[in-house]
Amino acid sequence: MSNINSSRRRVLKAAAATRASAAGVGIGSGFAGCAQTGTQSPIPWTTGTERTHLKMPADATDCHHHIYDHRYPLAPGATLKPGDATVDDYRRLQQRLGTSRNVVIQPSSYSTDNRLLLDSITAFGGQARGVAVVDDKVSDDELEKLHRSGVRGIRFNVVVPGPVTLAMIEPLAHRIAPMHWHVQVNASADTILSARAMWSSLPCPVVFDHLSHIPEPHALTHPTFYLVRDLLVQRKAYVKLTGFYNESIVGAPTYADSVAVASAYTSAAPQQVVWGSDWPHPTEQPLRRIPDDALLLDLLAGVAPDPAILRRILVDNPAELYGFD
Repeated sequence: MSNINSSRRRVLKAAAATRASAAGVGIGSGFAGCAQTGTQSPIPWTTGTERTHLKMPADATDCHHHIYDHRYPLAPGATLKPGDATVDDYRRLQQRLGTSRNVVIQPSSYSTDNRLLLDSITAFGGQARGVAVVDDKVSDDELEKLHRSGVRGIRFNVVVPGPVTLAMIEPLAHRIAPMHWHVQVNASADTILSARAMWSSLPCPVVFDHLSHIPEPHALTHPTFYLVRDLLVQRKAYVKLTGFYNESIVGAPTYADSVAVASAYTSAAPQQVVWGSDWPHPTEQPLRRIPDDALLLDLLAGVAPDPAILRRILVDNPAELYGFD
């Protein structure tokens, strides 16, 4: 109970800082919203300076973040063009959050050029895994190379224009299933619902990004919520407790509506949910609405007040899904 109360106090204390970030206060040095930690340089793309009130278990895992580096060219026609968010930047965020394992997600900005992804996994050592983006032209040799480099899934982001489509999911799923990979899907709730017949027939798990993008204010009665919840219970899917700001109407600092959705998924199938920071928050950068990553992580106190469930979300489920030793 003390963890929950502490988290609530932190949420209220962070409200003013969050409003200042949304208004564009403190923007400079080429990025919006940054945390000053002691005498170190700011951590880009996060607000606040406090550590989490939740005590992180050993091997706590951030299952969804991106790396951006201007030394690697963006894809022609890239929709999102975030500022640099490097491996070194993320390491400092890890120190603040208390996590030690991480999963690097290939962003749409780089399309199917996975070079930065693979270099980042290598830089993090054995503590990182990755999710790549490939299309239906990918060779078996390339898939094997990705596997050796630490990739454990392929992402289909159909929210923004890009090289992958819903039609590619099933045939590629059959190719990656023998490697014990999964398909990760970033899609609107309506798109997920339109493909409902496909999800339960896939030969590998499907992982839905960002709470499955269920629209508020009636997320818990939306047909896509019921669909995803049933897939979780059947152990055919996972959902990422990420991007609480995406569909929230309540907004910062409590994101109470998104927390309710995350809690409902967790209550139904605690073995099928994972958490991620979504740092450096590429969708929020253009809005000048950079969140407090420690606050977002502390919200898990309300989602999983049982320490055993919290450990399952942060350690056990990621270890199984991404093949951490």
